[in-house]
Amino acid sequence: MAVQQHLASIIQFLIGLLISTLVIYLVSSITGHRRSIKLALFTAIIGSIVYGIVYLLFDGNSFLSAVLGGIAWLLSLKTIYHMAWLKALIITVSIGIITSIVGVLFPIAIRPL
Repeated sequence: MAVQQHLASIIQFLIGLLISTLVIYLVSSITGHRRSIKLALFTAIIGSIVYGIVYLLFDGNSFLSAVLGGIAWLLSLKTIYHMAWLKALIITVSIGIITSIVGVLFPIAIRPL
């Protein structure tokens, strides 16, 4: 049972990472910051790590943890892509919305990265 839970967590993370990468790539292209898919993947990985660390540091279960984790994710996206706050916010919110929709539509509930 524990192995299945770990496997499900890994699958959830990979699906979330894939979605985040695609959203970063597409939205950054639309907003005029067209870069490579590799940079979008790198940004998604760094954003996930930063979000996870901040989320865990602030209890991991509260709304504040999610908000501060999201701000940290936003900051990492802004820094890596050298973009304005508004564009970084658009991408971050897009990722959250799209991953939430996918989480509802598919049996594996993924979390926004």
